[in-house]
Amino acid sequence: MRRSGGSRAIRIAALAAAVIVLVLVVAQIVLPRIAASRISSRVGRYGHVEHVSVSAFPAIELLWGDADSVEVKADSLTLEPGQAVSVLREGSGVAHIDVSARSLHAGKFALTDAVLRKRGSQISAHAHATRAAVGAALGPGIGVRLLGSEGGRVRVAATGSLFGAGATVTAVAESENGELVVHPEGFLLEGFRLTLFKDPHLRIVGVAATPDGSGYVLGLTALLR
Repeated sequence: MRRSGGSRAIRIAALAAAVIVLVLVVAQIVLPRIAASRISSRVGRYGHVEHVSVSAFPAIELLWGDADSVEVKADSLTLEPGQAVSVLREGSGVAHIDVSARSLHAGKFALTDAVLRKRGSQISAHAHATRAAVGAALGPGIGVRLLGSEGGRVRVAATGSLFGAGATVTAVAESENGELVVHPEGFLLEGFRLTLFKDPHLRIVGVAATPDGSGYVLGLTALLR
């Protein structure tokens, strides 16, 4: 009788272990697909999403909002910078996030070939902007000519009434206290500041711009708070 009871206990334990393994296998297959569908729906509010893939092991961690990596490929997206920060914060538990879009309207900027990467709390992004798109974003009567970019700063020659002056002014776009600001160089105008972007959940680290054919490749690095 003891042997029979022991064998029954072993069979029950083996069956329980098999069920647990089966549940984990099914979860590993199903949960990433469910997560990908939810992400596609969330990002799809801002445009046309072509593909989403989610990687997590074990997949059960997705139930707590964690994942190893998420990749999103979109044809076109239209969203404000603050909305982009909100989406990134929702993915704060994801170690690696890669988002690419052929066309991106971010605020006033019309961009192409946009790529955003998140590694932990570190954010990096770059995209192409034509000179015409930059001009349209700045508005009528304002023009810029790129002078250089290094050390997380971009220097331009700005014409028009950007700082209330009609003459051409050398200006610098950079991070100050986690905000993206632009200010003129020179003793008389140095105190002027225009805040281009600030968000309590994103600390801007640096910006970059390089000439590229008909326009520029614009870059940004930041930290998600």
